[in-house]
Amino acid sequence: MGDSVALTPLQGLLSGIGHPLLGPDHLLFLLAIAFIGLQRPRAWVIPLVAAGLGGSVLSQFIPLPDSMAPWAEALVSLSLVVEGLMALTLASTSWLLPLVALHGFLLGSTIVGAEPTPLFTYFLGLLIGQGVLLLVVSNWSKTLVERLGYQGQRLGAGIWMGIGMAFAWVALID
Repeated sequence: MGDSVALTPLQGLLSGIGHPLLGPDHLLFLLAIAFIGLQRPRAWVIPLVAAGLGGSVLSQFIPLPDSMAPWAEALVSLSLVVEGLMALTLASTSWLLPLVALHGFLLGSTIVGAEPTPLFTYFLGLLIGQGVLLLVVSNWSKTLVERLGYQGQRLGAGIWMGIGMAFAWVALID
């Protein structure tokens, strides 16, 4: 995001909206929620957005050391693997909330040190960007899982897991 200290409120808002949509691991993570086939998916939207924003706020009080950044990015990428396991019903969907909080923590850590107004508008942008995407994804979830069928969901889960492992590998060796 560049120098977060010199952000204007508009830049903070646009950055907040764009960050989860432009970061491929964050975007794929949010899209994969449709793939899991949650029961009552719209009921998950508010808790997921709250967990993501909570993680972002937490990052303002507990900054991520630079030496930990590659490991944190790898962990975020591995969250795609966990989502694949959820789609295969090998992991509980209760893991979604802490994983979204982890994503939020990394998204929020990009703006540590900003003035209060751009920081507030960044969080507002995150709320808008993630909230809208989660609403769309949750509305498509049941239809997507029905259209894919069991085998399609298994294949998609495997692809998602492979992407997550590849992103994690790149984060660690880069």
